[in-house]
Amino acid sequence: MRARIHRGTKEIGGSCIELEAQGARILLDLGLPLDGNPDDTALHPQVEGLQGGSELLALVLSHGHLDHWGLAHLAGPDLPVALGAATHRILKAAQPFLPRPYVPQQAIEFSSGTRLTFGPFTVTPHLVDHSAYDAYALEVEADGKRLFYSGDFRAHGRKGALFERLVGNPPRNIDVLLMEGSTLGRLQADRQFPTETDIEGKLLDIFQRTDGMALVAASAQNIDRMVSLYRACKRSGRTLVIDLYAAEILRATGNSNIPQSDWPNIAVYVPHYQRVRIKQDERFGLLEPHQSNRIFPEDLKAMAGKAVFLFRSAMLGDLDRADCLDGAVAVWSQWDGYLQQDKGSKVAETFAARGIPLEHAHTSGHASIGDLKRLADAIAPKILVPIHTFEPDRFPDYFGPRVTRKEDGAWWEIAA
Repeated sequence: MRARIHRGTKEIGGSCIELEAQGARILLDLGLPLDGNPDDTALHPQVEGLQGGSELLALVLSHGHLDHWGLAHLAGPDLPVALGAATHRILKAAQPFLPRPYVPQQAIEFSSGTRLTFGPFTVTPHLVDHSAYDAYALEVEADGKRLFYSGDFRAHGRKGALFERLVGNPPRNIDVLLMEGSTLGRLQADRQFPTETDIEGKLLDIFQRTDGMALVAASAQNIDRMVSLYRACKRSGRTLVIDLYAAEILRATGNSNIPQSDWPNIAVYVPHYQRVRIKQDERFGLLEPHQSNRIFPEDLKAMAGKAVFLFRSAMLGDLDRADCLDGAVAVWSQWDGYLQQDKGSKVAETFAARGIPLEHAHTSGHASIGDLKRLADAIAPKILVPIHTFEPDRFPDYFGPRVTRKEDGAWWEIAA
């Protein structure tokens, strides 16, 4: 078996790995670089057969973040795309709301432990803890060689038990571990990130000392965070107000333990721009599953002091018209780096212009250095190849002589 990393040996985002055995090939992820334009052909990995008619057998997606699937549309309609069943449902649920949605035409759904066969390749996904719901590490075997691709993972989320299970019963006889290192250079080796339970506690504190509405800027697809928000709302006697997009994403998880639009302490508000889109596309059926707890613009002001509003900038006009922002606080509950980008900085400016203080409550979707070391030690690969990192040079400091750096685009043989 041979491998080449098209992107990721010295950057976070745009992950794409190509494997070859017996003349056949598969891809693991086909991501968009951070801040990348999907129409920029210079960012498109040079993979023969994406449009079909060659030895490329499949694309396997580790999880539902753009930096891992954002260029998957380059794959032709006939190429099988394997992905988690819940990831597939979430992509379909998001489709009516996004300007550039993606749903594979030849989808192969899997769950943890499912063995997938593509020619000489056997791929086994392992469910992991990550800020993306339904995220997997991928174990690949071909020609008697074994590769383990960590994907993106952590140990401090609400599914941290999955990490403990993996290090307690790791895959054996791994020749190559492709391991993410997102936190290298961003976290000291002896430090741990806050847990998702810690974030719940911080949100609770903010909600309890806020007189008005709490506007929380968070991703509806960060299901762990949605659980934290709901739990903090319930503990503080507040109602979590979600939009139709978030309601559909939560429904798509298919998990009865995940908050849903008809639960107590949840309300569904359909902002103006979504109402317009539904009318234009005649997608009125999207509303039907979420009618029981639906609220309307005239309800917002009366409930403001007992509401937490899952916020996006497109909703600001609704809130201004409802005159419901007296005593409000804003909470940035996603990566702080977005605030340095144009879109994030404009959101911060809109809050400041209205005299709304901005607080922070977030934790990383990626493993601390200590947990990276635990995984590497448990798997004990013959070689460890850095991926999904801006700091590949730091890997030997933490993982020793088994680290072998590779370059983007270069083929290399996986030795027995």
